[in-house]
Order: sequence, then structure tokens, then C-alpha cells
Amino acid sequence: MPISHTPKTATPDDASAVSATLARAFDDDPMMRWFFPDEATREASLGRYFATIFTRQYVLHGVCERTDAAAAFWVPAQAQEKAVPDQETIQELTNLLGDRAELFGGAVEMAAQHTPQEPHWSLALIGADPAAQGQGQGAALLRSGLAQADADGMPVHLESSKPENLPVYEHFGFAVRDELRLPGGGPQLWTMWREPRRPADA
Repeated sequence: MPISHTPKTATPDDASAVSATLARAFDDDPMMRWFFPDEATREASLGRYFATIFTRQYVLHGVCERTDAAAAFWVPAQAQEKAVPDQETIQELTNLLGDRAELFGGAVEMAAQHTPQEPHWSLALIGADPAAQGQGQGAALLRSGLAQADADGMPVHLESSKPENLPVYEHFGFAVRDELRLPGGGPQLWTMWREPRRPADA
């Protein structure tokens, strides 16, 4: 059966497939490797991590889309204040992260300090299964979300800890705003920004 590149809305019923896809996609991500350093348990831990934030946070207040082998979580401007973890979610993540929870909290706090104050959409995360990378799955999700942000007349903010992804985002109109070093000896984090485009500019 051919793999579908067409973005579709992700629902709570997709939690298992979405979290498994993202766990594989982020296995080599510097920040996720820093939060989950144990290679033997990383994929399972990442699966639980993504399932938690998907079901308790982004599917409730964001725009979640998927293809057969990729997923993306977006937060529209009007949902920015709602799409934050509640205390129960924070406790779940703390339990999952164990002795890395304090480092995670410091990273979240630093990123929050560099979040733009003006109204914007956020690309919370996007990832494709490595087995399907290069097939255009992630690009299809990027185009879909950016089209929605453009229709809303809103700029888009994202953060990336993977330097090889920066040219990909630049290709879609993003520019680096800040380069941060996460506290506690963590990896570098780049914040990026894209101004809205009119349909003729896309």
C-alpha cells in the first residue's frame, strides 16, 4: 500500500501511531538525547513523552496533523495561553524524566524567556519517521501548517536543536532569531521566525 503524503487532522485515537512516529523521528535529536540519555530506553520514553503532550496538551488546544509517517503540532495565536501543560501533565513529565526533570524545567524556562511577545503561531514540533525521510512527508505538513498561519495573517515561531534542520526551515521562509545554550551544559537551541506570506508570495 502506498504511503500517504496528504496531511490529515490527528485525533486522540491517533496517539499511539503519532507518538511512535515521533519517538523514531526524534531519536537522534540533540535535545531529546540530552533529556533521555539512556539508549536502551530512549524510544519507549520518547513514546510516552510524545503521547503525554499530544493527548493532554496539543490535541486539545493546538492544530495537530499527520501523514502516514510524520506528525506536526502547531499552536495558533489565540491558543498560546491554553496550550501549556497543567499541573497533572507536569507531574507526568516529571515522573517520566526522573533525574533529568530539573534540566528539562530549566530548558523550558529559558525557551519561554525567548518566546516572542507579539501574536504568532508556534510550530511546537514536527518529525518524520527516519524510514520515510526524504519522501516529502514533513514538507507536506510544513506547507499545510504554514498555509493556515498565512491565512490567519500570522507569523510563525519555532525552536530547533538540530543544526542540519535550519536550512530546511530557511527554505520555507524562516530566519534564525536567537542562538541559545540550554542551562546545565545542554545543547544549542535556535529560535526561528517567519513572517506571514500572502498567497501570491507562497
